[in-house]
Amino acid sequence: MSDPLAVIAELPGVPEAVDEARQAVDRLYRHRVLRRRSPEVSIESSLRGARASAAIEGVDVPLEQLRRGEVTDPVVQGALRASAELGRLGPTWRSAPRQVLARLHTLAARDLAEEESLGRPRVADSAPDPLGLGPAPGAKETAARLEALVALVSAPSKAPALVLGAIVHAELAVLRVFGTADGVVARAAERLTLVEFGLDPKSLVPVELGHLEEGYAAGLRAYLTGTRDGVASWVRRCAGAVIVGVRETTAICEALQRG
Repeated sequence: MSDPLAVIAELPGVPEAVDEARQAVDRLYRHRVLRRRSPEVSIESSLRGARASAAIEGVDVPLEQLRRGEVTDPVVQGALRASAELGRLGPTWRSAPRQVLARLHTLAARDLAEEESLGRPRVADSAPDPLGLGPAPGAKETAARLEALVALVSAPSKAPALVLGAIVHAELAVLRVFGTADGVVARAAERLTLVEFGLDPKSLVPVELGHLEEGYAAGLRAYLTGTRDGVASWVRRCAGAVIVGVRETTAICEALQRG
């Protein structure tokens, strides 16, 4: 059986980037604060990740307002709901990824889309383009590529979790599967992949913060070229996003340690 993810994992610069990210996560997991307070750190990381995901969608709110529950914007609330649900979705992600994606969209797009469209892939051939990626694939092509993505998540692979997470994220973002809140769903699915496939099992790393940095849309456009260099650059960017997330969580741990 072919293993397309394993091929991607060997593209130029990808093994080194993945290894660097893996080492960064390993160092984080040895932080003494996590011996007793990892659930607390995970909650804070999820909050910061949801905030960053909403900011990528154009709704950037202060963290303290978010922490106090003062933000009612539907994009932010959708990102928060999706982030909060990840811990319950992990066991289902490998066995029923389509079901998980539908659930994530239902949570992320509530108050943004008509109720009957929640959790359902779009049937229209066009979709909004908030990141300026260009026209979305038609509904038929999107359905076929979604089916292939579902098969990738479910199939065994020798590729690292980071590679699978990067492809899950990119495919969902560029396909715009649902037509609303696709970016939030894509980033939540990437984080879920990193958790469920073993890179970050305690969900401590807000990888979304790394994607908030400049160049996110350019990275997806590179992926869209379908070239070896374009796909490799996207996976390397995702590895860099993990490292940014590790730095953020390390800062959270240091703050807790100082009291």
